[in-house]
Amino acid sequence: MTYRYEKDMSACGLTGFINRNRERVDGEAIIASICNMDVRSNGQGGGFAAYGIYPELKDYYAFHMLYEDLDAKEATEQLINSYFLIKHEEEIPTRKTPSITNVPILWRYFLSVDEDVLGLSECEEEDYVVDAVMKINAEIPGAFVMSSGKNMGAFKAVGYPGPIGRFYRLDEYKAWTWMAHGRFPTNTPGWWGGAHPFTLLDWSIIHNGEISSYGINRRYLEMFGYRCTLQTDTEVTAYLFDLMLRRHRLPIEIAAMAMAAPFWVQIDHMPEEQRKALTALRQVYGSGLLNGPFAFILGHTGGMIGINDRIKLRPLVAAEKGDVLYIANEEAAIREIASPDKVWMPTAGEPVIGRLKPEKGAKISKDVKVCLKV
Repeated sequence: MTYRYEKDMSACGLTGFINRNRERVDGEAIIASICNMDVRSNGQGGGFAAYGIYPELKDYYAFHMLYEDLDAKEATEQLINSYFLIKHEEEIPTRKTPSITNVPILWRYFLSVDEDVLGLSECEEEDYVVDAVMKINAEIPGAFVMSSGKNMGAFKAVGYPGPIGRFYRLDEYKAWTWMAHGRFPTNTPGWWGGAHPFTLLDWSIIHNGEISSYGINRRYLEMFGYRCTLQTDTEVTAYLFDLMLRRHRLPIEIAAMAMAAPFWVQIDHMPEEQRKALTALRQVYGSGLLNGPFAFILGHTGGMIGINDRIKLRPLVAAEKGDVLYIANEEAAIREIASPDKVWMPTAGEPVIGRLKPEKGAKISKDVKVCLKV
């Protein structure tokens, strides 16, 4: 008897929207949108990211934690107490949902940095927080940081996205940016920590596709102190955005171009100034180039970004309705919750950028001029 193995090809579903005016809505719409694409996932993982959900504690780092047992919780709290001051802590509210089983300990902490310890560390505050996240994920068995940003949080589990959203009671939260993912894992395991989104500080990534350059991306990130421990190719993307946008202060458009860079044959036929600039970008960030099919949505404090690979091997569609920007794999997922004024298909490697309007009284920083259009 001949047996032929056929690999399950990756699908995954992703969707997200941002209200540029910071008007907050509950999680019902994002749940409806991602449920429209249940066929793209298989119940092995799903999750959500939401921004603006903790207005009364917005100045504190919100650590959403997943613990396999009480020993992991105790060890993590020892580390947290050595790094931070705890403003408030509690179990993450959930409701009993039949399809969500083997539930770990879910806890959240609202933290401020211990200034005395920060002074001794001689590093910037956000790097100090990143160091704590890396230590928890890499050194404490059974402990995982689901998210660590301010005024935001990630909620993820094994299961289909709809039941996961109800399990986490997302109808009780209000946010100006919502993102959702349904997973169809292929090369990496389906487990609670391996569900999307993947986060670091306020960056959160949801991904449809497969990163074949994971090995070189991981080794490149390790040179800057990042520790990839979550058993998935997507993790490197969250860290690459943190490296390029926060630490290297690249404009979003340039970071997107570094990760989904034009082919050399395209660069060779560009005008000289553009060719030199893109050649330099590829030389500096060659190890940050993402190969393979992908579509991403990136969430952060200031907005939301969608981008796909430089050949467009995964679908991505964008739409607008008034001040709301929508991004998803499928137009149907957007029309499930809105009747958009405008719908378009971004080209390969073209970022779709939604920025929040400044809060009243906030200083407006000027964008860095970008002149590397392909």
